[in-house]
Amino acid sequence: MRDVAIIGVKNTVFGEQWDRSIRDLVVEAGVGAVGDAGVTGEKIDSMFVGNMSGGQFVEQEHIGALIADYSGLAKNLHVPSTRVEAACASGGLALRQGIYSVASGMDDIVIAAGVEKMTDVPSPKASTALAAAADREWEGIMGATFPGLYAMIARMHMHKYGTTSEQLAAAAVKNHHNGQFNPIAQYKNKITIESVLKSIMVADPLHIFDCSPITDGASAVVLAPADVAHEYTDTPIYVKATAQASDTIALHDRRDITTLDASVVAGKRAYEMAKMKPEDIDLVEVHDCFTIAEICAIEDLGFAKKGEGGKVTIDGETAIGGRIPVNTSGGLKACGHPVGATGVKQAIEIVEQLRGEAGQRQVEGAEVGMTHNVGGSGATAVVHIFSRNR
Repeated sequence: MRDVAIIGVKNTVFGEQWDRSIRDLVVEAGVGAVGDAGVTGEKIDSMFVGNMSGGQFVEQEHIGALIADYSGLAKNLHVPSTRVEAACASGGLALRQGIYSVASGMDDIVIAAGVEKMTDVPSPKASTALAAAADREWEGIMGATFPGLYAMIARMHMHKYGTTSEQLAAAAVKNHHNGQFNPIAQYKNKITIESVLKSIMVADPLHIFDCSPITDGASAVVLAPADVAHEYTDTPIYVKATAQASDTIALHDRRDITTLDASVVAGKRAYEMAKMKPEDIDLVEVHDCFTIAEICAIEDLGFAKKGEGGKVTIDGETAIGGRIPVNTSGGLKACGHPVGATGVKQAIEIVEQLRGEAGQRQVEGAEVGMTHNVGGSGATAVVHIFSRNR
């Protein structure tokens, strides 16, 4: 298997983009990434696009072909384009498939992208579409929403470990602080623990400021064999590990709902592949669809002891300048969560950090970064590790 590098990246702005279509968004991201990499369409061998639910959000299926067409890669070039779906982990899995394609030698230059256009439907319909990432028969039909499912995780975490609402709120406050320095972020406003706790209760104990928003956006990266990466860029970022794991789709079948076993296993596989440990990671982007998800993630990936995720968060250990900066992009909470794009956006944040291009949110001396992308309530987890050095 060949070593793989990221040679180009591009995010669109994340947010409510009423005047733009799913085509507009992904073409901007793809063209931008190709331009950043300095490659031409003729060089591209294949494309993988993460998209959770184009059919429900914009009534468009056959997303792979659509994007190849509007990116100018279908007519004459006939570049194969494959849609990848793993709920909210669709982007991370599209990236993993692109890495596999290059590593195997099947392709040389590959685009891995993600896109979701979520605001074209009313919020109740968006919630229904997102609920399809859970077990429809045993959870969705019974009225369980994703805020409800993660609220159960949060309530059990509080019961077992003494985690508090203030500790959950601290994750949102930190991520909004980071998001104000990210030009693509949906929310750049500062919030406080008090304002989180006073915001509308969505599903006890989760307030609306504990929840990530509905978002439009797209992200894309260009992958190449590590041996030729310097032919395209002076700042290639190398893929040190790619890992994936699955768990039961329904919470009631889990061993322990306060631990996402898929995250634990994917993390362990990534550490083993990269020959690294948690202490070797300089920063991490985790899947904070809800504040409790970030608390669980940093425990599951080994950055905090089980039950202490809330404490290390409120103590500032996960802030920029802390022991292990978490979600320097603003995370899903402040940067936004266009579900098909999130896993790719996370990788772009790490690339920009390792290139030293993150501006006011830069982690000083960052050399190794990790991403953690979750589908549903933890049925899929995808973890990547990236490094400045090969």
